[in-house]
Amino acid sequence: MNSMHVARFTVAYWCVLMAVLLPIGCAWLAKSGSFGKPRRDGGFDNHNPREWLARQSDWRARANAAQANSFEALPFFIGAVIIAHSLGAGQTRLDLLAMLWVFLRLFYILMYVGDMPRARSAVWSAAFLVNIAILLIGYR
Repeated sequence: MNSMHVARFTVAYWCVLMAVLLPIGCAWLAKSGSFGKPRRDGGFDNHNPREWLARQSDWRARANAAQANSFEALPFFIGAVIIAHSLGAGQTRLDLLAMLWVFLRLFYILMYVGDMPRARSAVWSAAFLVNIAILLIGYR
C-alpha cells in the first residue's frame, strides 16, 4: 500500500505567520483613524503612503517605526525557525520559544507605540536572545 506523507504545520510555523502579520498590524495602527478623512485635513494619503507616514508624529510615527523594526526582525526569526526544524530541534521547546518570541515582539510594539523606550529596548533584547536560542536549539 502506498503511504502518503502529510506535512505537519507546527506551532512554530504558525508563529512565523503571526510574525509576518505584526508589521501589517503596525501599519494599520499608524494609519488608523485617518481613513476616510480628506487628505487636506490630514487624512491618510494612499497615493503617497510613505510620504504621508513620514510626516506623522507621536504615536503614529512610533507605530510606523515599529512596523519597520518588525520587518527587520523577520528574516532572523524565520531563518532560525527553519534551521531549528531542519536540525531536528525538540518540537515542544521550539514551539514554546517561537510563541515567546511572538509575545515579546507584540509587547515590544506596545512599548514602542506607548513611548516607553527603556522597556522597549529591554523587550527587544529579550526577543533577540530568544531568537538566538531558537537558532541554536537544534545544535548538537
